[in-house]
Amino acid sequence: MAKDFKEDVLSRRTFAIISHPDAGKTTLTEKLLLFGGAIRDAGTVKGKKTGKFATSDWMEIEKQRGISVTSSVMQFEYQNRRVNILDTPGHQDFSEDTYRTLTAVDSAVMIIDSAKGIEEQTLKLFKVCRMRGIPIFTFINKLDREGRAPLELLAELEEVMGIESYPMNWPIGMGKEFLGIYDRFYNRIEQFRVDEENKYVALNDKGEIDGPHPLKDSGLYDQTLEEIMLLNEAGNEFSRERIETGELTPVFFGSALTNFGVQTFLETYLQFAPSPQARKSTEGKIDPLTEEFSGFIFKIQANMNPAHRDRIAFLRICSGKFERGMTVNIPRLGKQTKLAQSTQFMADDRSTVDEAVSGDIIGLYDSGTYQIGDTLTVGKNQFQYEKLPQFTPELFVRVTAKNVMKQKHFHKGIEQLVQEGAIQLFRNVRTEEYVLGAVGQLQFEVFEHRMKNEYNVEVIMERLGSKITRWVENDEVNESLSAARSILVNDRYGKKAFLFENDFALRWFQDKNPEIKLYNPMDDYQ
Repeated sequence: MAKDFKEDVLSRRTFAIISHPDAGKTTLTEKLLLFGGAIRDAGTVKGKKTGKFATSDWMEIEKQRGISVTSSVMQFEYQNRRVNILDTPGHQDFSEDTYRTLTAVDSAVMIIDSAKGIEEQTLKLFKVCRMRGIPIFTFINKLDREGRAPLELLAELEEVMGIESYPMNWPIGMGKEFLGIYDRFYNRIEQFRVDEENKYVALNDKGEIDGPHPLKDSGLYDQTLEEIMLLNEAGNEFSRERIETGELTPVFFGSALTNFGVQTFLETYLQFAPSPQARKSTEGKIDPLTEEFSGFIFKIQANMNPAHRDRIAFLRICSGKFERGMTVNIPRLGKQTKLAQSTQFMADDRSTVDEAVSGDIIGLYDSGTYQIGDTLTVGKNQFQYEKLPQFTPELFVRVTAKNVMKQKHFHKGIEQLVQEGAIQLFRNVRTEEYVLGAVGQLQFEVFEHRMKNEYNVEVIMERLGSKITRWVENDEVNESLSAARSILVNDRYGKKAFLFENDFALRWFQDKNPEIKLYNPMDDYQ
């Protein structure tokens, strides 16, 4: 069993796909699932007219807007590897969910639009990966459209991201003149829009096509050979070790929409992506090959199946083997629970899972026991994995139920949606009013939509604008200090915090009340 367990763990590849909205993240995800045999047909977010939607976009509001606002988990087998993909929200208003998801992966795939280059959200998420030392693989997308020069894109990648790059392949033309990719790694050319039997053209030892070939008639072929020579002479050297430490990113060019270059990317990624890595805990690093089970909850999602009103806690297994029905410790609560109901995912399509190992992501049915960040262990182990980041909300609304007769549903909906972590709940200490805080406006719109559609409650949201949130150390504060420009609230755990109108109000308060220590939870993650 020990040998099988070790082989199972080492076969896992768990990664997140990060990008700016519209760079092609959901489309690439679907094409990977096609190769993995997990789906037979891809309905991209472009296909709204046909009524087909992306497999990874299951929530109703996602279908309406054509965006991802939740982190989906998808699993498939390919070339003796078990692949776990976490498709993260692309929209910046949901960066908190993405940030937590990145704690559950061993590598990341970054998608860049060849026409737009590095965009704001991509840069933010990239910095999170760098901070965590996560290996990053880059897919430069949409080569079938006119875009920026590949050398210019590489230069921007290195300058803006501060990471060295190694192109695994190189485009031959682009847009209407896109002929294919020159594959440096496999020493072949992969032709675009040709019959399957003519797709690959072998190259000789000099990296050129032997004999006559239609590609040679194009000036783009000669231009590509010149650029390849430049890359070989002046570019970065390939280094597996530097990829693993996140210092070098392998770069792949392709087109997710036309499914070109995706299979090559997947096969090469699986060769170089890391298997499950050790995780920091209160008892030091935990080896994924340790046979005692442990893991942590990085996400909670309510109503993935509206018919059953269920809640799923997403668990990253960090060590050992999960077996359905096992009893685990929840160190935060000092209690035990039995993991009787468990599931694995294909977006909203689920099946019961009986066994899983380090690196896998599984879902646990949750009746309200778990919190985001909870560690699960077995036996005498009571250690906890690193705390997950809690973002500091910037926008606030006062929220009430439109119909006072629906208070019970209102409270239930708020409680469940807040536990997912996308919005934060506060109560004004003086008025007891509910105040919601979020990183971005879209989170409020999703909250309003889900309250109406999933809990049958219409809400009234009164904007309070942007605020600066600071928590009070030790909760020692006189409630009389609450004022219009510094509202004192309790968070959902009962901890006190101030919502300051602006920087001036924060500084003024600190000058007047030096004995009150304020803190920002995000300072721990800078």
